[in-house]
Amino acid sequence: MDSNNLDGGVDAKGMDDLKEPLLKPLDINNKDKRIRTVKFKIGDIECASCATTIESVLGKLDGVKNATVSPIQGQAAVNYIPELITAKKIKEAIEDAGFPVDEFPEQDVAVTQLRIKGMACTSCSESVESALRMIAGVKNAVVGLALEEAKVHFDPSLTDTSCIIQAIEDAGFGADLISSGNDVNKVHLKLEGVNSPEDMSIVQSSLESVEGVNNVEVDFAEKKVTIAYDSNLTGPRSLIHCVEKAGRDLKLYQASLYVPPRRREAEQKHEIQMYRNQFFLSCLFSVPIFFFSMVLPMLPPYGNWLEYKVHNTLTVGMLLRWILCTPVQFIVGRRFYVGSYHALRRRSANMDVLVALGTNVAYFYSVYIAMKALALDKFEGQDFFETSSMLISFILLGKFLEVIAKGKTSDALAKLTDLAPDTAYLLSLDDDGNVISEMEISTQLIQRNDILKIVPGAKVPADGIVVSGQSYVNESMITGEARPIAKRLGDKVIGGTINENGCLQVKATHVGAETALSQIVQLVEAAQLARAPVQKLADQISKFFVPTVVIAAFLTWLGWFILGEFGLYPKHWIPKGMDKFELALQFGISVLVVACPCALGLATPTAVMVATGKGASQGVLIKGGNSLEKAHKVKTVVFDKTGTLTVGKPEVVSAVLFSNYSMEEFCAVATAAEANSEHPIAKSIVEHAKRLLMKFGSTEHVMEAKDFEVHTGAGVRGRVGDKMVLVGNKRLMRDCNVQVRPEVEEYVSENEKLARTCVLVAIDGKVAGSFAVTDPVKPEAVRVISYLHSMSISSIMVTGDNWATAAAIAKEVGIDKVFAETDPLGKADRIKELQATILD
Repeated sequence: MDSNNLDGGVDAKGMDDLKEPLLKPLDINNKDKRIRTVKFKIGDIECASCATTIESVLGKLDGVKNATVSPIQGQAAVNYIPELITAKKIKEAIEDAGFPVDEFPEQDVAVTQLRIKGMACTSCSESVESALRMIAGVKNAVVGLALEEAKVHFDPSLTDTSCIIQAIEDAGFGADLISSGNDVNKVHLKLEGVNSPEDMSIVQSSLESVEGVNNVEVDFAEKKVTIAYDSNLTGPRSLIHCVEKAGRDLKLYQASLYVPPRRREAEQKHEIQMYRNQFFLSCLFSVPIFFFSMVLPMLPPYGNWLEYKVHNTLTVGMLLRWILCTPVQFIVGRRFYVGSYHALRRRSANMDVLVALGTNVAYFYSVYIAMKALALDKFEGQDFFETSSMLISFILLGKFLEVIAKGKTSDALAKLTDLAPDTAYLLSLDDDGNVISEMEISTQLIQRNDILKIVPGAKVPADGIVVSGQSYVNESMITGEARPIAKRLGDKVIGGTINENGCLQVKATHVGAETALSQIVQLVEAAQLARAPVQKLADQISKFFVPTVVIAAFLTWLGWFILGEFGLYPKHWIPKGMDKFELALQFGISVLVVACPCALGLATPTAVMVATGKGASQGVLIKGGNSLEKAHKVKTVVFDKTGTLTVGKPEVVSAVLFSNYSMEEFCAVATAAEANSEHPIAKSIVEHAKRLLMKFGSTEHVMEAKDFEVHTGAGVRGRVGDKMVLVGNKRLMRDCNVQVRPEVEEYVSENEKLARTCVLVAIDGKVAGSFAVTDPVKPEAVRVISYLHSMSISSIMVTGDNWATAAAIAKEVGIDKVFAETDPLGKADRIKELQATILD
């Protein structure tokens, strides 16, 4: 069996597939997507007659298309229509016939991700969740308001994505399919030469016949096709080749990779533009209303003309405010009416209901005042046209700022995705492993087991195993480890990491959505979708918030009105031009317009999105809101050393001679030997040596090393002029039979206590000198540890470095507890031990 398949895990379903040939072939090519297949084991089958009896019983069930029973394995496979019968009913029918069902598999749970349109506040997300959970077969549904996405777990034998989308649309929202769980890998192809529905049907049939293809979606109008496939069995290049083979005679089909535009980005841009335009349109009318009602009347004589009477007591100012407010109320504010309609149809109330209710009360009361002023020659009344228009403008401004903030939170995910390169070099090898051809292809065309060439400085296009070459790879953007990792034959590489030096040939083992980078992106998306516990509390409050506000507004109006009728407050409290009813109404409207559940429902998810997105862009992966909420309970913080407490970039702090060579000659020889190495320590030595040479006034051209060899993890070797030069650690000296004298050993030991790495330079078999290299502590590290200590949070360092180096760094930054010489797995174990100790 291919070991790559073992990496992905083999489940019970996969083991059942191994036994499938023992059964008669079922008619599973039926185009009716409603048909499902269930397999299970049956006991007490003694002969073929028993199998025939079971098949006969199942054949009589309404909804069972066909059934096959293997008497040898005691295994049954049944095709059925889930709308007419369930797998549980089939099992019960077999048991009623006298045959026990030994192994009945739990129904597969599929996962689908949807983009939801039209959600305004927490009440909307609650409505969508309620609609989804009412669907038969839906196990769980989570709707993220800030992310505008839903993740649904469902039983594919009882429902499907089309039913789920329909339920969301029936609830008054829009829904677009992002992905489904069984469509892990998808490829989009643009077709050429497909000029008729018959041509498209030929292409579709050819693709559906390919082993490993799960689903084919065609778009004849756009001449595009989308294929969901199993990367273990096929890949995008094979699918393109299949399309081209489908052409025959004079009909030639061509297929090319098509990258659909990021729908989410386009939708966000459209939404931002829409709210911006609506806000500016609202301001076009609201700003003059504000000036006519609030500014000019306070600046006599400039505002006197607003008091001119048009008819009876209807003034120019009131008429202008009425005319200007009407478009804002019914054209710009139309979206609130639509949102209110959908909310009330779902028997719920959201922000739109509050806004529509508050603005309509203010507007129509103002219309009543205006009509009364038009009809009576002695009347004084105060209109609220500015309240209605300004409220709509401010809410649109808030929505505009909100969609901008939500758009920025997804930038971090886009940056993560962009870590992968756009192209890769695909190699074709002969049976002896020699390169036959080399071709540059899109990374989306990479298939499992492809051999890829990665040149120095290039990004690794997919997860894989090194099959040729050796190099150092910078994995800091994935693992956080600042120091480049040596890679040689058999080592694993991660997609998105950078090849520092040397040319590698890598065999792709995980591609597409299976790569580590894709898994990290999915982890961040899941974290943004997950709800924090405090958000769940806010959601519960929001359910009752709108009705409570409406009741409170009504009681406020009623209370002030009753107090006025009974004269329980002084008459001078009533502003000029108002009566008791109007004063009470103003208080009631105020309660409506200032109360809004939008901020309550959006505050937590927006904060979680910003935190997880920003963290991901900085290399910090946060599991979700739950982790953020628990952060205040942290009592111990565990630090890695390299790249966390230290800069991660080595520097030479001293150079010492152990021979009669001059420092100038020593530096010239070391520079020549290390010039061809891309290792970070080698670069730091070359930089330091060149600075010393310039200090000595040397202008000689740097010599070139011949017969250059890299000893991975140890150092380099080369011939400089007539001298054989070694530059590396003690292991290199030992491997090349160079004696390390006691004074050199003592120098190395002393520097290790100071957290320094000694790079020895040997000339013609004798140690000539040494460079002391250190990874300097970050300037802010001491302040961070001190600040944590002031918060009563203890700090621990876990590192793979030796004890001497670890102890020196810990002492410098102020950490007391250290675990050194610990490999990555050991680090994880240490964390678990610490967690268990703290919990105990």
